[in-house]
Amino acid sequence: MIGTIAFRAPRPDEGAQLWELARDSERLDLNTPYAYMLWARDFRETTVVADVDDELVGFVTGFLRPEDPTTLMIWQVAVDESQRGRGIAGRMLDELASRTGAAAVETTITRANEASVRLFASFAERRGAEHTVTDLFAPEHFPGTEGEWEAELLHRIAPLRPEPREETEALDALEEAIR
Repeated sequence: MIGTIAFRAPRPDEGAQLWELARDSERLDLNTPYAYMLWARDFRETTVVADVDDELVGFVTGFLRPEDPTTLMIWQVAVDESQRGRGIAGRMLDELASRTGAAAVETTITRANEASVRLFASFAERRGAEHTVTDLFAPEHFPGTEGEWEAELLHRIAPLRPEPREETEALDALEEAIR
C-alpha cells in the first residue's frame, strides 16, 4: 500500500490499534492493551500517528519529562512492515518535535537495536543537534534472570532546531528510494 501519508494525534479509541502495531512490529517491548488505550487518551498531545489512505500505519509515543518539560521523551516508535523504508518514522519524529516545541528529545535504545540508533542519529542531523549517548539502565537493574535484558542507553538530542533541514529531508528521501 503506497498512498498519501497524514500525521495527527491519536484518537482515544485507537489505543487497540497502537497495541496491534506494537505487537506486530515484533521489535518493541509490548505493553498491555490498556496502556496503549491510556496513551491514546492521556498522552495524545505528545503522540503522533501516521495514516496512509485512512489506515493507521505507524505511531510515536512520548511525553514531556515532568522534571524538564522542554524535553520530549520518546517511548516507542512503530511502523507497519508494509510501510517501512518510506521515512515515516523519521517524519513522525519531526512532526512530534515540531508540534510540542521541544528543545530536546531523549529516548533509550539497546546497543543491538541498530535501526533505532540510525533513526535517532538521522533525526539529530536533520535538527542540527548534538547527539549524546550515556548509560541509563544496566541489565542488573531489570527483574528476571541474568542475561534476559540488555542495557538501555540514553540518547539525548539537543538543542533542537525548530524545523528539520530541508536538504537533509531530500537526502533522506533519496536514500530511502535507493534502498
